Amino acid sequence: MFTPEMLESIRKVEATRPARMGMEPRRMTAEEKDALLRAYHPDYRTDGFAEIQIGPNKGQKAPTELRNLLHSNSRLLGQDIDLQKIDYDVDVLVIGGGGAGAAAAIEAHEAGSNVMMVTKLRIGDANTMMAEGGIQAADKPGDSPVQHYLDAFGGGHFAARPELLKRLVMEAPDAIQWLNRLGVMFDKDTEGNMITTHGGGTSRKRMHACKDYSGAEIMRTLRDEVLNRKIPVVEFTSAVELIKDDRGQVAGAVLLNMETGDYLVARAKTVILATGGAGRLHYQGFPTSNHYGATADGLILGYRAGVPLLYQDTIQYHPTGVAYPAQIYGALVTEKVRSLGAMLVNVDGEAFMHPLETRDVAAASIIRECTGRHKGVTTPLGSGVWLDTPMMEEIGGPGTIEARIPAMLRMYLNYDIDMRKEPILVYPTLHYQNGGLEINGDGFTKTIDNLLVAGEAVGGIHGRNRLMGNSLLDIIVFGRNAGKAAAAKAKAVDLGTMNLDHIEAYARELDEAGITEPGVSPLLLPRYARHER
Repeated sequence: MFTPEMLESIRKVEATRPARMGMEPRRMTAEEKDALLRAYHPDYRTDGFAEIQIGPNKGQKAPTELRNLLHSNSRLLGQDIDLQKIDYDVDVLVIGGGGAGAAAAIEAHEAGSNVMMVTKLRIGDANTMMAEGGIQAADKPGDSPVQHYLDAFGGGHFAARPELLKRLVMEAPDAIQWLNRLGVMFDKDTEGNMITTHGGGTSRKRMHACKDYSGAEIMRTLRDEVLNRKIPVVEFTSAVELIKDDRGQVAGAVLLNMETGDYLVARAKTVILATGGAGRLHYQGFPTSNHYGATADGLILGYRAGVPLLYQDTIQYHPTGVAYPAQIYGALVTEKVRSLGAMLVNVDGEAFMHPLETRDVAAASIIRECTGRHKGVTTPLGSGVWLDTPMMEEIGGPGTIEARIPAMLRMYLNYDIDMRKEPILVYPTLHYQNGGLEINGDGFTKTIDNLLVAGEAVGGIHGRNRLMGNSLLDIIVFGRNAGKAAAAKAKAVDLGTMNLDHIEAYARELDEAGITEPGVSPLLLPRYARHER
């Protein structure tokens, strides 16, 4: 399975392992981290970004791929959409079928609202399913939400919106208990206490996990709750444009049946955008750990309607994506592997960073080894570094890997790689959309009445970098809050005459700026899918 050069490098890793077992690489100073990020992190590459020339964020930069979609016209421009023909009429419309959308729908239903979910794939086809390592909450002795706040605020380069981050950490313990009551099978000891571990950038062990399929287990439970409550879920149907009324309020969305190509009209008193991330845009050509539908749809819909973006120029590249073999290239290798003792080493078996640095620092360190110091391991796909997984068995004892990360063990065994006996090759993979639509503490956008955003489509919760385990947390905290707030607001909403005037106005703004970007947006499916441009 490995080339002769890889096998030679593995021998060096094995030879240096005994000396590394008793060592802990020093942590970098703040100055060293800043210099490293500026030199090697993709967010600092000027050629990966372009200026937004229209809309609320005019003059700011965004990843070129996202900017091009923002500079595209609506697919409804020139279409004759009869907004008087209402196909769905609800109190709360949830756009998105992942963890945030499901949590929102459950709470809106609990509050007595007529709620409906719409998703372009199936319920659960979302980045929530891809999350492996766990969910943070400061609910153990010796820890506190204040300490959680300080860890996350510093890890996010002190850029998080305080009102959002405060909600995240203060409501985290209740989020864990809510999930536990719904039936999430968290790892527990023989006494029934939840087992917690460290994550990168955490000062306390507060990572709650379900082995290494935490996101899948959470999504399973939320999906079951949605279906048990008989909440309507319209699958294989994309929201392609928000509808406003003559008072400027959001009034629903135009939907596209992905199978028939028919357009449908959903009227709603409140709308929750929970559309997830953007990994399938493959910024700067990076591979991605994201699910197939992660194409920044919510950012496009919200922006065209007039919602500002926040930190749209910051992306999280998970430091350990699969670099080899080709069949699973870009797939996530959870940070939990490093928290359990695996060490990142270069082609010569040298440990080049502390294993639990924050994700942006770890990603930049790996890129430096491969491109700056030229100490990466050459593969048929490019280069990477070793994650010395056999250390986990030596530190935790035989059976540690099978007990704590069984899904990953099976994934590699499918390709004749036994991570209990040999290291695995990793390289950063496009993982998380740090930026997104701007909201207030209650989840409402600041510019359009009755429109809320939850989950990865939100900007500002994590600042400019996210700590492990805080994304599964934010989809629960902000998804639940959005559902409650949307249901409460819907009781007092009086909708006016519905229109799509904003897409005509957007087209005029593009024309006045001389922008002629081909194609339409939102993208809906990645470019390599078989669909119209």
